[in-house]
This record gives sequence, C-alpha cells and structure tokens, in this order.
Amino acid sequence: MKTKPSTRLALSAAISATLMSGAIYAQDTGQTQSPPATQSTATPSSAPRAPQGTNAKNAQTLQQVVVTGTATFGGIKKIDAAYSITSLSAQQIKEANPKSAADLLKASPGVYPESSGGQTGANIEVAGFPGGGDAPYATFQLNGSPLYPLASLSFFENSSMFRLDDTIDHAEIVQGGTSVLYGNGQPGVTANFLLKEGTDVPSGDLGFTYGSEDMERLDGFFGFKIANNWYGSIGGFWRRSDGVRDPQFPSDNGGQLTATLSRDWDSGSLMFYARELKDHNQFVTDTPILNASKGDFSNYPGFSPLTGTFGSKADQYEFIQMNPCGTPGCTPGGQDVNLAKGRGADMHMFGANFDWDFGNGMSLSDKLNFTGGQMNTISFFSTGANPTTLGDYIASEETADKLPAGLTATAVYTNNGQGADMNQNVTTQGLWYVHKRIASVSNEFHFSAELFDGNTLTVGNYSAIYNDHDTWYLGNNMLLQAITNPNPIAVDLTNGVNTWQLSSPQGFVSGPTTAIYQRWNGFNTALFATDSWKLDQWLFDGGIRWERQQDSGGIANTATGDLDDNPYTLYNNGSQYLVPGLSYIKYQKSAPSWTLGANYEFTPSMSAYLRLNDGVHFPGFDDLRGLPSTPVEKVHNQEIGFKYQADWVYLDVNAYHRIFFGVPYTYTDPQGQQISLLYGSSTKGVNVSTTFKPVDHFTLTLSGDYMNGHYTNTGLESYTTQSGAAAFASMYGKMLQRQPRVQFRLTPAYTMPTSWGSLRAWITYEYVGNRYGDLIEQQPLGYYYDLSFGVQANVGSHWQYSVQGTNMTNQIGITEGNARLFGFASSGGVILARSIEGREVNGQIKYNF
Repeated sequence: MKTKPSTRLALSAAISATLMSGAIYAQDTGQTQSPPATQSTATPSSAPRAPQGTNAKNAQTLQQVVVTGTATFGGIKKIDAAYSITSLSAQQIKEANPKSAADLLKASPGVYPESSGGQTGANIEVAGFPGGGDAPYATFQLNGSPLYPLASLSFFENSSMFRLDDTIDHAEIVQGGTSVLYGNGQPGVTANFLLKEGTDVPSGDLGFTYGSEDMERLDGFFGFKIANNWYGSIGGFWRRSDGVRDPQFPSDNGGQLTATLSRDWDSGSLMFYARELKDHNQFVTDTPILNASKGDFSNYPGFSPLTGTFGSKADQYEFIQMNPCGTPGCTPGGQDVNLAKGRGADMHMFGANFDWDFGNGMSLSDKLNFTGGQMNTISFFSTGANPTTLGDYIASEETADKLPAGLTATAVYTNNGQGADMNQNVTTQGLWYVHKRIASVSNEFHFSAELFDGNTLTVGNYSAIYNDHDTWYLGNNMLLQAITNPNPIAVDLTNGVNTWQLSSPQGFVSGPTTAIYQRWNGFNTALFATDSWKLDQWLFDGGIRWERQQDSGGIANTATGDLDDNPYTLYNNGSQYLVPGLSYIKYQKSAPSWTLGANYEFTPSMSAYLRLNDGVHFPGFDDLRGLPSTPVEKVHNQEIGFKYQADWVYLDVNAYHRIFFGVPYTYTDPQGQQISLLYGSSTKGVNVSTTFKPVDHFTLTLSGDYMNGHYTNTGLESYTTQSGAAAFASMYGKMLQRQPRVQFRLTPAYTMPTSWGSLRAWITYEYVGNRYGDLIEQQPLGYYYDLSFGVQANVGSHWQYSVQGTNMTNQIGITEGNARLFGFASSGGVILARSIEGREVNGQIKYNF
C-alpha cells in the first residue's frame, strides 16, 4: 500500500485503530484484535489525512479518523467528534445489501429512506425533520463535495445521481452537528462517499453477480502506481435486471465508470476524479392495495404490492400529445416516450481535492466539483382515483362530459384490438414526462492555523453556481387494466350518427393537465469561521456561517384548450400546453448558521458530548415557483451524546431536541385548488447504535431510534373525507408525516474460521413502526418488518463467494399513501399506496488481487 511521508502521524492513528479492541458497528470480521491502543497525541489541526484503505477497514471504532464535518483535512478521531457520525467500510456496505444508494442511509439511526420506488427517486426522512417527500434534508457528497448544491428538486434528489460500486472505499454519514457550517450547509443528514485510490502494488477485484430477478451485474476495480508518487485507479459496474417488479422490459439497465489520478508530496496531495453514470431505472409510485382496516394491507386482486407494476410490453412505447395543431381533425405534436428510460440518470462528474500542510500548524484544503447531465423521468404516477369496473368508469365519464344518454360503448385493448371485458377492474395512471437538465460547479476552501497550543482557527468559503432547465408534461392519464403488466384500453362512444372518442387509440383519456417549462440559475456563497480548542480532556469547538442565495427563474406561460380543435376527441380537450412568453422570479436572501460543541474524553475508549446548533434550509427552485416569497427554513438542534468501547461492546447513543420554523407546504384542496401554507415542528428523540460481542466470532448489532415529533404553528386546513365531503382539520399536535416513532435493525452475525479461509453469516431483522402518510393523520400506513440475510465464504487469499437476500418473508411494508392528497385516500377497502419490494436473492463470485 502506498504511504505518504506526510501522513505518518495519521497513519499511526489508523494503525492504532486497526489494533483497537472491541466490536465495529456493522459486524465483526473474525480477526483477532489486540488490547486497546493509547490515544494519539496529535491534534486534529496537525494530522494529515490517513490512507483510505487502512482507516476504512476499522469503520466505527472510536479511534477511527473521520473527515466529514471537520474543519481541517486531517480529520478528527471519532471519540473526539462532538456530533453523530456513522462510518461504513466497503465490506459493511456490501453486508448492508442496500436496494439503492438511498437505502444505505438507514445505517444511520433516525434516517428512514423509502427506497420502495426503485433505484432512484427515494424519499428520505430524517427523524425530526418535517419532510414528507423527496429528500430535502439529505445531501450526498463525493470526496467531500456535494453532488448538487440543492439537496432536492421536484423529480430529483441527490441519491438518484449516485450508484454504489467497488470504487467506494468507505462512507461517512453525519446528522446535523458541524455540517451546518460546511459544504451546502445541510442541517439534516450528509452522506460522504470516499473513493478508492491507486496503490504501490497493483490491486483490485472483479466480480459477477446473478439475481433472482434475472439480474446480471459485473463489478470491477483496479488501482495501480503510474510513476513515482503518481497513482491511478479505474472501476465501475454494468448491470441489467428485469427487477422484482418485472415490467416485461429491463427494469434497470446501465452502468458507471469512475477513475482517479492522485499525486503525493511530503506536505500534501492532489487528487482528480471523474465519474460517468448512465443508468435507466423503472420508477414505481402508488398501486392499488386492499385496506380492510387501518394498518391492515393485502394483495389487490390481480396486483401484488410486492411485485406488481403498471409497466408492460403493451404500454412501453407511447406518444404523448403536447402541442395544439389548430386545424380541425389535425394531429397534435408531441413526444415519443419509452417507459424503459424510466427515472434515469445520464450524468458526468469531475472533481479535484488539494490538501497541503505548511507546517507550524497551518494547512490548506480545497475541494472542487463539477456535475452535469440529465435526470429525466418517464413513469406512471397514480391519479388519485381507486380502480373501478370498466363499465362504471365509462358511465361516470359520460356523466362528467355531459354526453347524450343511450350511447353505445366499444372498448378494445390497444395492443391487439380484442374486445375488453366491461366487468373487469380498470384504473387510470398518468404517464408523466419530465426532461431535466442540470449543471453545477462548487468549490470549498479551508485555511487552518494553530493560534496557540491546542487551539486551531479555520476560515473558509463555499461557493456554488448551478442551473436547472425543465420541461414537464404531467397528466396524460391512460386507461389500463388494474392488473400487473396491463393492456391499455381504447373506448369509443356512438349514437349511430356521431362518435365520441373517450380515449385515444393508445388508451389516453386525457392530455397534459400540467405543462411547465422553467429555466433556473442559482448562486450560493458562504463564509465560515470555526475554532477548536483541545484543553486537557476537553475539546471545544464553535463556528458560524453566513450564506447568501440568489436565484432567478423564467417560467413559460401556458394555456388550456383542445389540442386538435375536435370536440369529439374527448381525450385531449382541456389540455394544458405551453405558449410564448415567460414570467420571471427573482429571489435573494441571506441567513446565518452556527454551532457550539464540547466533548469530554474520560478515557481513550469513552467520551460524552454536548452540541447546540442553528441551521437553515434555503428553498429550491420548485418551492419558489409555487411561492416566490418562500422564507428560509430554520432549525434549532440540541444534542447530547455518549460513546463507549470495550472488548465486549461498542456503544454510540445520543438524544436530541429539534425545532423547525417556517416550513412551506402545498396541497390540493377538495375544490382542486393549490393551497400553500407554512408550519413548524418540534421533536425529541434518541438514536442508538451498538454492537455486542459476548463471545469470540459472534456479534449482535442494534441500530435504531425513538422519536416523538409533532407539528406546531398551524391553523385549520381543508381536506376531503372518505365519503368525498369537504372537511377541516388542524395539523397542530399531529405526528410528523411518514416518520416512524420507532424503527430499528437487529443483526446477529457469526464468523467461522476454517482451514481454507472463513465463513461468515448474518441475519438482519428490520422493524419500522406506525406512521401516517399525510399531515392530519388520515392515511395510516401501519407498521412492518422484514428479514434479510447474507452468507460469505472467503476461500484462500483471492476468492470470495456470497449469497444475500432481502425481504425473505415477502412482507407488505407500506412506505407511502397517496402522496397527492391531503386527507384520507381509502374507499371501499382499497387504498393507493406503495409497498417495499418482495423477496430478492442474489449470489456473487469475486476475485480479489
């Protein structure tokens, strides 16, 4: 392994971590460990960054050096960090068997990722942060740089542009704390992924994985030395899968390639990285599920919530009408779409990290990142109406369109022209088209100087320039069989003289109901200063950040009308379309963040801390489009924590109180009007991460949280009751939307040494408690549990064989109700909701060298 002369001190700390006794966070590797090593006397300001491979193997030991949320590039030992941080080595990431990059965040207690929609588009909830959709309080970083300055936009959140593979050395996940000072100032959760680099001796791996959903995946990584003090690496993956929810075309199809180039000097290092991601993924939203009583869910006839999808060969290729043509009977212009493109990513990333130690307690660190590409969505979205029979659907539409009585209906399947059964259940699903092009450049600069023995001052700047150009066509409701892999249905109505086309020949029963073109440009800059003071067994830190955000957007004008000027083509009457002209929005606000922390180290294996911080959350582009005067959200956090490690236990526990002010929310009232409001929240909770090692080779890991959060500062809001009547309710005192009061994951693991290597097995029991899908507790989502497992055999020094599986007992686990309704969304014992995926098992063969 390459060793940087300037990193001897940090390497010493990392080696101490290697020898440190006690259990690591995820599971024990079965290696013999020595008694606890003494703490390094190096201060955080003078310790350069440790080589990744050495440090990451010991993720979650208290002597591990972490770099996320720290002022100096040398990082800080976990025992000295006065905030909550979860570390995962590459092996621990593998053992978590995450369904997506977002799914890995559940390793951090209190984070609940809803990865039930597939590889992309996850909702990520952070305990005490009133989200309710997307991931506004979750930031993904690569080598310390945010992938995109805004954590969330409509149809986009950070995890959608990130994939896990063998190029990741380790991950560090921080909740709040000092993160409010650095990067994009995320007050919620920040997941920082550190890339592998080259080594003196060429090293790497090559693996093949096959999954029960007919998934085939190739993974590989190769690190090497180029010349004296120059190192390179390249790696990535390619994957094709039908998916647990098989749409009859590839559900996931694509890959990623990552390369690094690094240079070492006695006093620092320079690293360049580039990543190319092109991956297309099916995205699934709400589907029909039987809901006999609150919290009781089961299969809807013909549609499994675990494996069902509205994707099929019959509806894969469609044409969406978008533009009026003006002549009676003409063919409107539009866009060909392919559902196999899904919610995909076509992204390009480039970055550079430069670290330099000037000596005498002075150091410099700079992180540069460029991200650009497309994050498009072509997917079905539920329209809010429960399935009904085809005959009843046609009758209700005749009434709604005020058509003459006594019409004769003809319904056929669009793929084969055969007559459709009028008694079968049907549903309408919106085929939404979103073209999103984004780009950003960000840079973060730190300069640190030791003012006197043990005291280090850091000043710096974070700046980001970014844009987002969107074209949306939402609505486009299609009439489908209410079964998995359905056929679209075309319907004509006639009185023998005139023929009304209720649907297009493709099965569309509406044109676009929302057409949007928007182009946005944003600029954020932040100045920060922080000071840390090591005083005997105390480590104090404090910092302040001042940030300014400037946004300007142009929103295209729209009109509503008949796309083909033909009143008998009912399906495209009343469509929304774009017309010339733009309306403009400008936004400019500044806000401060600050933090104070104190950590007391009782022994090299036990510490306690206290932290106070105020963070801010600036609005995103879509917030401003809905409410140009959207205020800056403010969150106040109070936190105490305790860390302890011994031969038989590792413990990291913290308690918190989080208060929010000025959170915006927009919903649709019973009259179909868009209502925007502001609210607050207050949450108290406890996060726990612990691993017990009662006997050699066996560990028992528990990670979870308890939170009690409710809404504040709200008035009466209107909603629709189950019977369809208008009603009013208050959010005040209601439980935070979609957040479980209790969630935890329990993992027993055993490693058995053998004459040929080792055999390791583990089982994870996950429990997610009762939640509500809305803000007034009208959509109970119930609780659920699931079981996953893994078995890994290491044979000799090169070969590794593993089998892993998720949701082995096929539990229905509802992660969201009908997200587009404010109130209750269940009628007739049926609800539109989304469950976790069903059972999936995969096996891998890997060669390490």
